[in-house]
Amino acid sequence: MTRSAVIRQSLGGAVLIAVHVILTKPLRRRRTTWGATAVEAAATLLGDELIADPAWGYTHAVTVDAPPELVWPWIVQLGQGRGGFYSYVGLENLIGCRVRNTEKVLPDYQTLDTGDEVRLHPKAPPMTVASVETNARLVLYARDPRTGDAFIWAFHLLPDQAGRTRLIERGRSSCGHGLASRLFFGPLLTEPIGFVMSRKMLLTIRALASATGTEAARPT
Repeated sequence: MTRSAVIRQSLGGAVLIAVHVILTKPLRRRRTTWGATAVEAAATLLGDELIADPAWGYTHAVTVDAPPELVWPWIVQLGQGRGGFYSYVGLENLIGCRVRNTEKVLPDYQTLDTGDEVRLHPKAPPMTVASVETNARLVLYARDPRTGDAFIWAFHLLPDQAGRTRLIERGRSSCGHGLASRLFFGPLLTEPIGFVMSRKMLLTIRALASATGTEAARPT
């Protein structure tokens, strides 16, 4: 992506974030269930038990025109210093994430095991892989016992009979009583900002994986 394209994309993302922060309460229900059916939003998913009583949470979903085995490579390589986050890279780097969003499957980042660490920011504590099943599920978890702040970031890949994938992103968070906890783990800012970034991420993953699926379906 060219520098001018990154700038244009970042400006668009910044405008969306401003709108959602200003309209935090009226748009919250739409944001926290974006793309998900009522059944998906209400479903109990593996990893939810890590934060049994969350202060807030969300369920986002998209349908990807590719089977789970073609979607999974894009999920497993997520992370700072890995494949990036497929979102507004200019905004991510503005806060020091130092990421590069790949448009390729990276062979060196196709394996994660329980207990492995995935970074969101070079100066922030990493998230830990709490649960992983190839082509099906990745659950990342972080908790600070000093403050009570905790967060899960999970991806669930569900195949359908048409050979597509229902990609569900689930987040759940609890926060302590301090100002920093409420700002970084509470819903006031994190939820609207996170939604804009997550929406872009899911749409990009859908496009990348669908293109892979189309390529794989072409006759040789």
